[in-house]
Amino acid sequence: MHGTQTSLAALERSAKKLILVGGKGGVGKTTCAAAIAMHMAAAGKKTLILSSDPTPSLSDIFEQTVGAHETSILHAQRLTALEITPEIVMEKWMERFGQEIYEIVSSFADLDYEFVRDYIGSAPGIAEEYLLYYIMELVREGRYDLVIWDTAPAGHTLRLLHLPEIFLRHLEGATRFYLNLYSYVERAKETVKLKKGKRSLLAIISGWQVLSHDIARFMRDERLTEYIVVTIPEALGVRQTERIIEDFDTHALPVHHLIINHCIKQADCLFHQARKEMQARYIQLLSEQYAKRLHLLLLPLLPTEVKGIEGIKKISRLLFAKG
Repeated sequence: MHGTQTSLAALERSAKKLILVGGKGGVGKTTCAAAIAMHMAAAGKKTLILSSDPTPSLSDIFEQTVGAHETSILHAQRLTALEITPEIVMEKWMERFGQEIYEIVSSFADLDYEFVRDYIGSAPGIAEEYLLYYIMELVREGRYDLVIWDTAPAGHTLRLLHLPEIFLRHLEGATRFYLNLYSYVERAKETVKLKKGKRSLLAIISGWQVLSHDIARFMRDERLTEYIVVTIPEALGVRQTERIIEDFDTHALPVHHLIINHCIKQADCLFHQARKEMQARYIQLLSEQYAKRLHLLLLPLLPTEVKGIEGIKKISRLLFAKG
């Protein structure tokens, strides 16, 4: 049954392989993602927490250096962390697809590999599309029982949701461009042939289109993927949450949990009393909109910042409290 004051305990028993934690900046996404990851690891699941935020903070919250390589979290068995920057995403994308791009373009013109790489790499959606591919491959490799994805602030996340459509439009445009470039009838029979018997141009582009559809299916697969939205009970947080959930619905992405963070439970002064009354209005609004279809969970505003293993464990206990 949906409603407020539920917990994430059911996720522990689920067969989910990817949990995406999203929301606007400053609402506690990383804190919640870290707490979920730590709980799942403690429950016996080999867990990876991955941040794609341009200013990742996993190093700060875990109080140890986390970078572009999978790093074991100290004092937390079965938990690994990874911070992946846009530059690293592009580097990995070129490792995977750069040669295919060069095959295509070099069949028309004698260009340097670096020029082709940099030009094609600037195409809309390339980096984000590869990030989705990279995460999908992480899950499918099976090295981890669960991947927790601490996403970038909402604007970046919403752009991801539109990706395969954006990327496919780019590929369709690329197909027309290459065929027009290779327009001579004698050089374009059934397909455009690359040099020395390499795969046809259309075969490569078709492969990318299939991959893009595969990514979209993976991101919408409720058996494998779970979306958790984090917000705060303030006007900007509520409005952004409405936009995020609306976009999730539009793209058939399975969001079932809404965490309302920084809630004042006990007001000990006039300031906190006024804040609590303000928050109550927004909590009521979110409840009226989503309690019938989502699990709503209220997290209290804590007197201290959350960091380090013990601080994260405290949030884990709150998120997964039974009853």
